[in-house]
Amino acid sequence: MSKKLPYRGSELTKFKKIKLKKDDEVIVISGNREDKGKKGKILSIDKKRDRVYVSGINKKKKFVRPTQENPQGGEIEIERSIHISNVMLFDSKKKKGVRIGFEIVKGKKERINRGKGNK
Repeated sequence: MSKKLPYRGSELTKFKKIKLKKDDEVIVISGNREDKGKKGKILSIDKKRDRVYVSGINKKKKFVRPTQENPQGGEIEIERSIHISNVMLFDSKKKKGVRIGFEIVKGKKERINRGKGNK
């Protein structure tokens, strides 16, 4: 028996800690020409493959067959995942993407911005 080759994206995670959370507003910093610079909320995070699903970003058309639930069939637009390194948390006060860090404040671990002007 030959060893099964891993397909692209099935390897173990590269990023051990994911600092982003669901419902964070993020900005796309690299990728498609039409998606670069767009903002959206994180719908879900795939920790195994280091990918995130962002609302309104990386939308692709999927053609579906007619079924009983959808008798007309046709095409639907769905969001596809993008790599977590291509997004950055969006700070509404600074109006740009910021890096995230953690700090212990009064015994609680809190997320802080690691941008210019902070520490």
